[in-house]
Amino acid sequence: MRILLINHYAGSIAHGMEYRPYYLAREWLRLGHAVQIIAASQSHVRTVQPAVAGSVGREQIGGVDYLWLKTPAYHGNGVGRVLNIAVFCARVAQVATRVAREFKPDVVVASSTYPMDIWPARRIARKARAKLVHEVHDLWPLSPIELGGMSARHPFIRVCQAAEDFACRRADVVVSMLPCVHDHMRAHGLDLRKLHIVPNGVLTEEWEAPGDALFDELAHHIARVRAEGRIVVGYAGAHGVANALDSLLDAAALLRGEPFEFVLVGDGAERERLRRRVEEEGLSNVRLFAPIPKRQIPSLLGQLDVAYIGLQHVPIFRFGIAPNKLMDYMMAGCAVLCAIEAGNDPVGESGCGVTVRAESAPAIAAGLRRLGALSTEERRAMGLLGRQYMVRHHTWPVLARRFIEAMS
Repeated sequence: MRILLINHYAGSIAHGMEYRPYYLAREWLRLGHAVQIIAASQSHVRTVQPAVAGSVGREQIGGVDYLWLKTPAYHGNGVGRVLNIAVFCARVAQVATRVAREFKPDVVVASSTYPMDIWPARRIARKARAKLVHEVHDLWPLSPIELGGMSARHPFIRVCQAAEDFACRRADVVVSMLPCVHDHMRAHGLDLRKLHIVPNGVLTEEWEAPGDALFDELAHHIARVRAEGRIVVGYAGAHGVANALDSLLDAAALLRGEPFEFVLVGDGAERERLRRRVEEEGLSNVRLFAPIPKRQIPSLLGQLDVAYIGLQHVPIFRFGIAPNKLMDYMMAGCAVLCAIEAGNDPVGESGCGVTVRAESAPAIAAGLRRLGALSTEERRAMGLLGRQYMVRHHTWPVLARRFIEAMS
């Protein structure tokens, strides 16, 4: 099979996020399929942008063939990003004939976060007489409406809605990373026989070797509080509004005098405010540390008694969640305290921890007491269930085969 994957934000091991297109493409190559990725030269989620001299650049990374389309740089979610999206979609349409003739795809996958790439993707599919696949990452325009507060009457939202409706009606196959989208997609014209769920994945190689040693300050702090017999509750990730870390600090306040130590590692827009709050409220059982390199994450997670994850209580999560941070926790074999209310519950499904109400400090504190009452061996056994669940359902070889089955 010859697979053309169109993803505006596609990254690689050389460029940084987003990794899903690269890892799927690499597995498809191993299965004997030919793959080409079309992506924009500018993406806000990449660490490194590709060098593109003209309007189109070409690069091979890990055996995966990339076609980079020149797009303007942008910052934030304003007009610049909208222009970047429009230019990318226009450029995909411009190269449609060339790609259909030279690559000759059997399948064209429209996979950008937004749905407007379905239009140029269909153009290529028609020219190549290929199957058209729409991949859903987030539900647009619902996500900008419910999370960003945009009006359903906004012109950009109207365009997104037209594209989503078009994809539901015209795509031969729809693949969703979110597990609970059936009612929503059906309401927009999708025949549910076309719908397949292929969630996000993990790279097992990252967890087969021990991580790099932690920075001295962080390592010494965890060693000291563990020697005191305290239960280490850790959070590793972004410190943003969406992560609802105030609820964790509220729970820490409720657990003063109990043997819990909270270690927050990461950065983000909320970190300085959270640091000030810890200081002003005298939360002596909470310490914030700067971000650590990715190679140190396994070492950090291996030192935790409980790994915490939380999100705001917002309606959009009714369609399901698959946070990368939670997958890291589960691959590390952590017992997890999950304060997320969503259409699915990976922690409950796997048995790797406890799920409680989102943004509820009393519920978080009660969940931590429940996990803290277990022995170290019981928490380890619980964490092992999470790792086994991830290996069964979320490794890239497993997901790549499921995607191929959907496209076939």
